[in-house]
Amino acid sequence: MKALGAAAVALFVVCLLSLSLGARQIPPDQVIGALAGTVTDRDVLDVIWSVRVPRTLVGVLAGAALGLSGALMQALTRNPLADPGVLGVSAGAAFAVVLAIGAFGMGTLGGFVWFAFAGALIASVVVYGLAGLGRDGMTPVKLALAGVAVTFLLSSVTSAFVLVDPESLGRYRFWSAGSLSGAGGQVLPQLSLFVLAGAALAVACGPGLNSLALGDDVARGLGRRVGLVRLQGATAVMLLTGSAVAAIGPVVFVGLVVPYLARAVAGLDGSEADHRLLLPLAAMLGPCLLLAADIAGRVVAPPIEVQAGLLVAFIGGPFFVVLARRRRLAEL
Repeated sequence: MKALGAAAVALFVVCLLSLSLGARQIPPDQVIGALAGTVTDRDVLDVIWSVRVPRTLVGVLAGAALGLSGALMQALTRNPLADPGVLGVSAGAAFAVVLAIGAFGMGTLGGFVWFAFAGALIASVVVYGLAGLGRDGMTPVKLALAGVAVTFLLSSVTSAFVLVDPESLGRYRFWSAGSLSGAGGQVLPQLSLFVLAGAALAVACGPGLNSLALGDDVARGLGRRVGLVRLQGATAVMLLTGSAVAAIGPVVFVGLVVPYLARAVAGLDGSEADHRLLLPLAAMLGPCLLLAADIAGRVVAPPIEVQAGLLVAFIGGPFFVVLARRRRLAEL
């Protein structure tokens, strides 16, 4: 409970900073007053309610979705390198969204989110199929390498597609870097619906994931339906990743870093992590990381705004290399 309380405090602070910082600095007391209805300055109210509240709420929902999906994927695959971005899930969803925009003229979340789900599912199947080739079967490193290969392939095809379609290029340019700057209140109802559905499925998987961590045979001996748990978890990953990518773009490495942060906050290692605690922690720490990157992007080089996805990748890239190296050395 202390870990959940600490994560909740961190999320509150980050949300307050997200509402305060930007092109116009608004003191925290005025932010709280605007939310409470005690501030009457129309300019402050417009900035808070029209721009920053929707942007922050989208960041909370998308960050929670990415953090949860990363924790789920690492548990389902028993692979500490698993992440929707690293394993090609985000790239598959991104390619499907670009296809929906360019080929079918869809311009709203409700229109292309179904394409994002389908792209995430197909990419997952391809990555797992490639990783399972060979006599030694699927290993964590092979899964990561297959995911990176599929990600590069889909990213290249996506880039080629938008280059021959100027309209798609204009919509795709900023979205592809992963940013909250274009996320407005119009996406909140649909995004919240899909994220809440995926989160409910993810949390319901918690006890089953604890059993799977002991091995499939032990889980079956404990009465778990292993196939059902995996199907439920995969459905949650598809809902969470597809909706987040459709809303803010293919932000990578949030799902990789957040589960490690959650284990550190809870004082657990990979072998003893209780997913009934780990999943709620990931759902709160994911928005902390995403919103912190978004805030840093606003203030690091004003008046230019750096996309949150670029800053997360700047942190997550070296983190992934270190983890992959440690994992490879452990297997030798």
